[in-house]
Amino acid sequence: EARKKKREKQQKKDGGDGEQDELEEASKLLVKVLHVSENAAPLVVKASPGVKDVRPFIVCCVLKGVDLQPGNALKRFLSVQTKLHEDICEKRTAATIATHDLQLIKGPLTYDVQPPDELKITPLGRKEIKAKDLLRQLQLEAEEQRKQKKRQNVSGLHKYLQLLDGKDNYPCLVDAEGVVISFPPITNSEKTKIRKDTRDLFLEVTSDTSLQMCKDVMDMLILKIAELNRFTLENKEDSGSDNESDALCGPVNLNPSRNVQPMNLPLVVEQVRVVDTDGNLKVLYPSKTDLTTVSSLLTVIR
Repeated sequence: EARKKKREKQQKKDGGDGEQDELEEASKLLVKVLHVSENAAPLVVKASPGVKDVRPFIVCCVLKGVDLQPGNALKRFLSVQTKLHEDICEKRTAATIATHDLQLIKGPLTYDVQPPDELKITPLGRKEIKAKDLLRQLQLEAEEQRKQKKRQNVSGLHKYLQLLDGKDNYPCLVDAEGVVISFPPITNSEKTKIRKDTRDLFLEVTSDTSLQMCKDVMDMLILKIAELNRFTLENKEDSGSDNESDALCGPVNLNPSRNVQPMNLPLVVEQVRVVDTDGNLKVLYPSKTDLTTVSSLLTVIR
């Protein structure tokens, strides 16, 4: 509403719309898409047939040029994910987002299934654990929380734990070294955790609802990261950080000679292909039709 009023006021002042349109176009966020064909070493995700019965849909891409170093940038980045999980992902029941530090990933990746007592992951902030035990642990924590708050039902945050009830296999994203970097919809791994000095992200959205749901969530995630990035650039915060973020991300490498991004430099989205075990293309993101849902706020250079 505030933006609308401001725009109307500006239009009256300008006395014309043409100039206004140009202004709006200039204020849009820029995102450049790097096609697979232009990429010397594109990341590929192989989906195994087993995921069809567990969590069939996955969409991935690489996002380069993010600045999480200044002030509370990392904290804001994490809270954007939490908010998307609450809203568009319907408390993770419709889709789940996982974000990784690209530098810590060894490709190609495999989207696979493993039995609950064989799947091992080092969840964020925890020690390595079997998926079966992790779920039991989280359920106990959820129940404890419910009792403390004297609620009848388990809180929304833990509803997604029930999504794997009765499944013989659990979905996971595994890197080339056989390390599980993501266990949707539960957690991703400490190994690929995003820190303040992370510049390049690997983004992953999975769903058992639909492929379109994955794409809509990914569109929104890219838009939100682009908005955050611009906010960070425009509000010159110090590279020092709040203590909480430090605690989150361990030692911080503050390199003051790092290139500061010019204001209009676009984020680069690299296409990632998901293929089946025979190498046939299942999904490519972003394709020509993707990112259109957020096109009123993003200028996409293809």
